[in-house]
Amino acid sequence: MFRVPAIVLWAIAFAYVESAVVEYLRCIYYPLERGGFQFPVLSLEQLEAMGPEHVRRLIIELGREISTLVMLVAISLSAAGNRREAWAYFLIAFGTWDIFYYLWLKLFLGWPQGIMTWDLLFLVPVPWVAPVLAPVLISVTMIAAGLTVLAFEWIGRPLEVSWSAWALIVLGGLVVIVSFCLDFHTITTGGYPNPFNWPLFGAGLATALASFLWSVVRHVRALS
Repeated sequence: MFRVPAIVLWAIAFAYVESAVVEYLRCIYYPLERGGFQFPVLSLEQLEAMGPEHVRRLIIELGREISTLVMLVAISLSAAGNRREAWAYFLIAFGTWDIFYYLWLKLFLGWPQGIMTWDLLFLVPVPWVAPVLAPVLISVTMIAAGLTVLAFEWIGRPLEVSWSAWALIVLGGLVVIVSFCLDFHTITTGGYPNPFNWPLFGAGLATALASFLWSVVRHVRALS
């Protein structure tokens, strides 16, 4: 039980490091005196025109994003005693890290201006974009799911999720990712994002969440 506060503390500190790096990058490419970070973002062609060091910095940034996921997985595995706990700690770590990433950026840069502010979420394998509210909703859901899994572990009644439920959870997650990536061509060519596809995002989130909740309900019924 004491591992959860440690994971949360680690995620908050890691979010500080991540947001500090982003603050440095935005000071270089989107300085506050020019309005700060906003769309359209710099395209690859623009970075190439600025010089090879800027393309190299983009490659380093791609590596940083992948390394972020590796670190989240590593801390989760190191704290877990089994695969269920590993998933739970990952969900909690990721969700906490993501939420505090935005809180730290708000402190550092006064950004985002609101929950509907657009953000460039991820670059691998293509740019992901969405209003800040979307990833925050995902993060809150992940934290709640992770704590639920751990709660069953603590009482000695591990939550078992069927393969069909897992398939729906994965499907829902993929649909959410698609909703983030739909506009990647517009973004990479220096355009403004089109209106976010909230119905598609909501369908993906609802599918994954409903499947997880149904697994919890079935498990509770089996215990009673």
